[in-house]
Amino acid sequence: MQQQVADRLDQERTVAQLTGMFGLLALILAAVGLYGVTAYSVERRTNEIGVRIAMGANRAGVIRLVLKGAFLQILIGLMIGIPASIGCSRLIASQLYQVKSWDPLVLGGSVVALAICTLIASIVPARRAASINPVIALRVE
Repeated sequence: MQQQVADRLDQERTVAQLTGMFGLLALILAAVGLYGVTAYSVERRTNEIGVRIAMGANRAGVIRLVLKGAFLQILIGLMIGIPASIGCSRLIASQLYQVKSWDPLVLGGSVVALAICTLIASIVPARRAASINPVIALRVE
Protein backbone atom coordinates (compact mmCIF):
# COMPACT_ATOMS: atom_id res chain seq x y z
CA MET A 1 0.00 0.00 0.00
CA GLN A 2 2.82 2.41 0.85
CA GLN A 3 4.47 1.69 -2.49
CA GLN A 4 1.27 2.55 -4.35
CA VAL A 5 0.86 5.79 -2.43
CA ALA A 6 4.50 6.69 -3.10
CA ASP A 7 4.03 5.94 -6.81
CA ARG A 8 0.93 8.12 -6.96
CA LEU A 9 2.68 11.03 -5.25
CA ASP A 10 5.87 10.77 -7.28
CA GLN A 11 4.80 13.38 -9.82
CA GLU A 12 3.66 15.81 -7.11
CA ARG A 13 6.94 15.31 -5.24
CA THR A 14 8.90 16.05 -8.41
CA VAL A 15 6.90 19.24 -9.02
CA ALA A 16 7.49 20.30 -5.41
CA GLN A 17 11.23 19.70 -5.74
CA LEU A 18 11.36 21.66 -8.99
CA THR A 19 9.45 24.50 -7.38
CA GLY A 20 11.94 24.59 -4.54
CA MET A 21 14.87 24.62 -6.95
CA PHE A 22 13.29 27.44 -8.97
CA GLY A 23 12.77 29.38 -5.73
CA LEU A 24 16.43 28.91 -4.84
CA LEU A 25 17.44 30.00 -8.34
CA ALA A 26 15.26 33.11 -7.99
CA LEU A 27 16.94 33.91 -4.67
CA ILE A 28 20.39 33.54 -6.24
CA LEU A 29 19.39 35.75 -9.18
CA ALA A 30 18.06 38.37 -6.77
CA ALA A 31 21.35 38.32 -4.86
CA VAL A 32 23.39 38.65 -8.06
CA GLY A 33 21.18 41.51 -9.25
CA LEU A 34 21.45 43.28 -5.92
CA TYR A 35 25.22 42.84 -5.99
CA GLY A 36 25.35 44.39 -9.46
CA VAL A 37 23.18 47.35 -8.51
CA THR A 38 25.11 47.96 -5.30
CA ALA A 39 28.50 47.67 -7.02
CA TYR A 40 27.34 50.07 -9.73
CA SER A 41 26.07 52.50 -7.10
CA VAL A 42 29.41 52.40 -5.28
CA GLU A 43 31.24 52.96 -8.56
CA ARG A 44 29.09 55.98 -9.39
CA ARG A 45 29.48 57.42 -5.90
CA THR A 46 33.26 57.00 -5.72
CA ASN A 47 33.85 60.76 -5.53
CA GLU A 48 31.26 61.23 -2.80
CA ILE A 49 32.67 58.35 -0.77
CA GLY A 50 36.19 59.71 -1.30
CA VAL A 51 35.10 63.11 0.04
CA ARG A 52 33.44 61.46 3.03
CA ILE A 53 36.60 59.52 3.84
CA ALA A 54 38.74 62.63 3.34
CA MET A 55 36.48 64.55 5.74
CA GLY A 56 36.96 61.89 8.43
CA ALA A 57 34.35 59.20 7.87
CA ASN A 58 35.47 55.86 9.24
CA ARG A 59 35.21 52.49 7.51
CA ALA A 60 32.19 51.43 9.55
CA GLY A 61 30.31 54.57 8.53
CA VAL A 62 30.99 53.99 4.83
CA ILE A 63 30.00 50.32 5.09
CA ARG A 64 26.84 51.34 6.93
CA LEU A 65 26.04 53.86 4.17
CA VAL A 66 26.31 51.26 1.41
CA LEU A 67 24.42 48.58 3.37
CA LYS A 68 21.68 51.08 4.17
CA GLY A 69 21.15 51.69 0.46
CA ALA A 70 20.98 47.97 -0.30
CA PHE A 71 18.56 47.23 2.53
CA LEU A 72 16.40 50.18 1.49
CA GLN A 73 15.97 48.57 -1.94
CA ILE A 74 15.00 45.28 -0.33
CA LEU A 75 12.58 47.04 2.02
CA ILE A 76 10.80 48.65 -0.92
CA GLY A 77 10.60 45.27 -2.64
CA LEU A 78 9.20 43.65 0.50
CA MET A 79 6.59 46.37 0.89
CA ILE A 80 5.34 45.47 -2.59
CA GLY A 81 5.97 41.73 -2.44
CA ILE A 82 4.45 40.78 0.92
CA PRO A 83 0.94 42.09 0.17
CA ALA A 84 1.13 40.57 -3.31
CA SER A 85 2.14 37.18 -1.90
CA ILE A 86 -0.66 37.28 0.67
CA GLY A 87 -3.16 38.10 -2.06
CA CYS A 88 -1.89 35.30 -4.31
CA SER A 89 -1.81 32.81 -1.45
CA ARG A 90 -5.51 33.44 -0.80
CA LEU A 91 -6.26 32.48 -4.39
CA ILE A 92 -4.09 29.36 -4.17
CA ALA A 93 -5.40 28.29 -0.74
CA SER A 94 -8.90 27.82 -2.11
CA GLN A 95 -7.60 25.30 -4.64
CA LEU A 96 -5.15 23.29 -2.49
CA TYR A 97 -5.88 20.92 0.35
CA GLN A 98 -4.79 22.03 3.84
CA VAL A 99 -2.89 25.07 2.64
CA LYS A 100 -3.36 28.16 4.75
CA SER A 101 -3.73 31.51 3.07
CA TRP A 102 -1.58 33.20 5.73
CA ASP A 103 1.51 31.47 7.08
CA PRO A 104 3.65 33.86 9.13
CA LEU A 105 6.41 31.29 9.61
CA VAL A 106 6.97 30.91 5.88
CA LEU A 107 6.71 34.64 5.28
CA GLY A 108 9.11 35.40 8.13
CA GLY A 109 11.55 32.76 6.92
CA SER A 110 11.47 34.28 3.45
CA VAL A 111 12.19 37.73 4.83
CA VAL A 112 15.11 36.40 6.90
CA ALA A 113 16.52 34.50 3.90
CA LEU A 114 16.27 37.61 1.76
CA ALA A 115 17.96 39.71 4.45
CA ILE A 116 20.85 37.23 4.68
CA CYS A 117 21.23 37.22 0.89
CA THR A 118 21.16 41.02 0.89
CA LEU A 119 23.92 41.14 3.48
CA ILE A 120 26.05 38.64 1.57
CA ALA A 121 25.48 40.35 -1.79
CA SER A 122 26.19 43.87 -0.57
CA ILE A 123 29.10 43.30 1.82
CA VAL A 124 31.67 43.03 -1.01
CA PRO A 125 30.81 46.40 -2.59
CA ALA A 126 30.55 47.93 0.90
CA ARG A 127 34.04 46.76 1.84
CA ARG A 128 35.34 47.98 -1.51
CA ALA A 129 33.78 51.39 -0.86
CA ALA A 130 35.33 51.54 2.59
CA SER A 131 38.80 50.90 1.17
CA ILE A 132 38.67 53.72 -1.40
CA ASN A 133 41.73 55.94 -1.29
CA PRO A 134 40.36 59.51 -1.14
CA VAL A 135 43.30 60.99 -3.05
CA ILE A 136 42.77 58.64 -5.99
CA ALA A 137 38.98 59.02 -5.83
CA LEU A 138 39.19 62.80 -5.98
CA ARG A 139 41.85 62.80 -8.67
CA VAL A 140 39.69 60.80 -11.10
CA GLU A 141 37.67 63.84 -12.19
